[in-house]
Amino acid sequence: MASTDNALKTASVLAFERKLDPSDGLFHAGNWDGRDDTTAWKPVTLREKSVRGTISNRLKTKDQDPAKLDAAIENPNLQTVDVATLPADADTLRVGFTLRILGGTGRPSACNNAAYQTKLLSTVQGYVDANGFGELGRRYAHNLANARFLWRNRIGAEQVEVRIQHLEKGQPKTSWTFDALQLSLRDFQTPNGVEKDINSLADVITTGLAGKGHVLLQVTAFARIGAGQEVYPSQELILDKATSKKSKTLYDVQGIAGIHSQKLGNALRTIDTWHSEADTLGPIAVEPYGSVTTLGKACRKPTDKLDFYNLLDGWLLKDKAPPPDQQHFVMAILVRGGVFGEAGKD
Repeated sequence: MASTDNALKTASVLAFERKLDPSDGLFHAGNWDGRDDTTAWKPVTLREKSVRGTISNRLKTKDQDPAKLDAAIENPNLQTVDVATLPADADTLRVGFTLRILGGTGRPSACNNAAYQTKLLSTVQGYVDANGFGELGRRYAHNLANARFLWRNRIGAEQVEVRIQHLEKGQPKTSWTFDALQLSLRDFQTPNGVEKDINSLADVITTGLAGKGHVLLQVTAFARIGAGQEVYPSQELILDKATSKKSKTLYDVQGIAGIHSQKLGNALRTIDTWHSEADTLGPIAVEPYGSVTTLGKACRKPTDKLDFYNLLDGWLLKDKAPPPDQQHFVMAILVRGGVFGEAGKD
């Protein structure tokens, strides 16, 4: 686009609030057959464990004294770690959290360019008029129903059930129950018999994203993993490891093991199958550059022109609308929220 004084430019201050707002997820233990007895569930707590392991990490061997190297690998690896387990008389983990669905998608919480904001709101409205939030709502609903948010706690579970309630003034307005293991983590195909409930839940989420009503969901998942088995809360990131006496520190809320709200949010927005490596990786979390930190790669590199910034700038500044799938991606980023202003020059 030609550079003129009147050319539309990206705002230097541009921020969006997230529209999927989960609480922390709290862990409780009980038995599968007692899922309906709310009084029978006890908090899962953390405890410390000291273990005597071996040195198994890769060592620098170049120019090392062989005697010192031998001594390093012969010594035991002593560690103190946090662990969380089910009691010996409980075979099921319960994870519960609430999820707010907020309206105003695409309306910035901060923007210092009125012309840019006007064009942005017009573009978002055009998308909503053409597509609504149906595709995004269906994918978010799928990730709630398949219990992706349990992360490692879902792996190897014998049975997983997800119960979701749409609360109104503290009371359940609508309820859904899903057999999570019937739903895939690799795609968003809905098996027969579940489609009606998925669509119903998606409609509620869509209503919230469109700002047509207050939407608060109570989400409760039950994973039958076996009595006394280890469960996996979030692990805390310890930046100053020198001051920490433990090799692994787990997250708890007032003594109850839990999952970070950020980790729950990451699971819910793992809906991006529109990236270039979807056939291999499946869905990834919606991120501006398609970053997958566990694999050390980015699936939406700026050089491929499929990152959020290239797509958004082309859509707003050059009036070149992306393909429909990439429009879904851009809107999902706006639902995610973040700070996206034009970088200042040094």
